[in-house]
Amino acid sequence: MLYYNTAQPQMVLPEYGRIIQNMVDFCMTLPDKEQRTRCAHSIVKTMASLFPQLKGENGDYRNFWDHINVMSGFKLDIDFPCDVIKQENLNPKPKRIQYAGSRPKFRHYGKIIEKMIGKVAVLEDGPEKDELISMVAHHLKKQMLEHNSEAMTDEKVLRDLCEYSDGKISLDPSSYILHDFKVIAAPSNSKKKKKK
Repeated sequence: MLYYNTAQPQMVLPEYGRIIQNMVDFCMTLPDKEQRTRCAHSIVKTMASLFPQLKGENGDYRNFWDHINVMSGFKLDIDFPCDVIKQENLNPKPKRIQYAGSRPKFRHYGKIIEKMIGKVAVLEDGPEKDELISMVAHHLKKQMLEHNSEAMTDEKVLRDLCEYSDGKISLDPSSYILHDFKVIAAPSNSKKKKKK
């Protein structure tokens, strides 16, 4: 009966091959710590001769000692010649990213539009401010259409604008009309088959 590699346990670092993995497994079975340490040194020399590009800057074998520790499942009890990687340091969790400032009042509009409304609200009255208010209101309507087209009304958009500006921009929904926008469906990728 043939013995396939697929029937063997999966290797942690397959780039070293099955033979090196078997050497590490054998090293772990040795009863004496001194024997295990001598055996591990021999394995590291073999790894260094097979993969010289993995040597450190000063020709040190720290990478190989780390790899042996990983290949043994962090269970190899020997006197390591240097500090080796610990299991908890192998795949460290990334630090949580802290968001700057407070969260936006309405997440579907975003933080940038909230800052824009704050800038527009403190401008002096005039045609430039009116034009900017119109642009921001229409942008809010577009954002609302993308987020929830069923619940979108001009009154809701203008009420949100008033709330964002802390009452500084207050528009009457009966007299201030926003343009109508239509949601256009994305074109389908299916091509029509030509009839012969």
